[in-house]
Amino acid sequence: MLRLRAIALIAVLATAGAGPILAQERIGARFAQVEFGGRLHSQLATSSAAGGKSTDFFTRRARLTIDVEVSPLLDGRVQPDFGDGKLELKDAYFRLNFDRGFRLSAGQFKRAFDLFELNSSTDVVVVERTGRIDGVGECGGVGGVCSLSRFTEKLAYSDRDIGVKIDGSLGEGLRYQATVTNGTGTGGGDENSGKSLAGRLSVRLANDVWLSGNVARHDFVAAHGGTEAATAVGGDLEIGRFREGAHLQIGVVSGGNWRLADSIPGGIPGFLTAQAILSSYFDWEGSGWEGVEPMARVSWGDPDRGAEDDAGLLLTPGVFLYVRGKNRIGANLDVYRSGSGETEFSFKLQTYLYY
Repeated sequence: MLRLRAIALIAVLATAGAGPILAQERIGARFAQVEFGGRLHSQLATSSAAGGKSTDFFTRRARLTIDVEVSPLLDGRVQPDFGDGKLELKDAYFRLNFDRGFRLSAGQFKRAFDLFELNSSTDVVVVERTGRIDGVGECGGVGGVCSLSRFTEKLAYSDRDIGVKIDGSLGEGLRYQATVTNGTGTGGGDENSGKSLAGRLSVRLANDVWLSGNVARHDFVAAHGGTEAATAVGGDLEIGRFREGAHLQIGVVSGGNWRLADSIPGGIPGFLTAQAILSSYFDWEGSGWEGVEPMARVSWGDPDRGAEDDAGLLLTPGVFLYVRGKNRIGANLDVYRSGSGETEFSFKLQTYLYY
């Protein structure tokens, strides 16, 4: 009942504010200026795996974004998500903009780790970052398929968490960010006395060419009840930008697969994963579409480097058709080859409404 009331309240607020928002983009609220936006992603997904849903229609994301600006020094964001019939809080932070080179945030946000997770879902050219195929859950420790985002998300080195963050740009060629968080993900308090750390440093090598390094330390509750920690390091290279011609992203991450620690003697086994996504955006004037963007992804992962035949390879060809800006339709075919030699696939079609 409480969830339904929350959904109704936000819907009423969004509807009531529709007129002023369209007229002047922002509305005044007490001592702040408030801007409303959001995204709606609707998906059709198929699966060839036994036990998976052969065909499934669902709302992948339905987010209302509320950006608040009190002054040049203080702003913030609240972003609830109603996707898949659930209410979940995504971004929720208070940010002090002391300088272009130093900002301090407190609340819930993405950890300072890999490029593929930090990119917005309104920009990425894969329908599912993890390459999810319903009914496939064999990747050691993390389940699902052995893709880069599956490792970093399920091992809690990336994705959203609650804590504090510092970030900034030093000149035109250096960016940094660092986070200290609970380590338990969205919406929950800490489960131990430890904290999770993550940091990212990016250097511009040339125009639209960025090289970045990442490091993360995740604390977790071990089987014996005490607090332990695992570490991951990685790097990525980005050439180009979204919706501006050719765009290449390459990343590699190595670290501790702590979810296997209790099942394998001898401590925390190491994992290794790598991924590349290549796309090319073309203007398509006169067709009724704004642009078209073919893409391809290759993602490989090994959940335990000390074991044999447990790695997996994910291949994803696809194409995106753009109506205007970030409003588009995307199609991906995720093909997964497991270490045991089995091949499964999933076709995904998703609509992207951005407002």
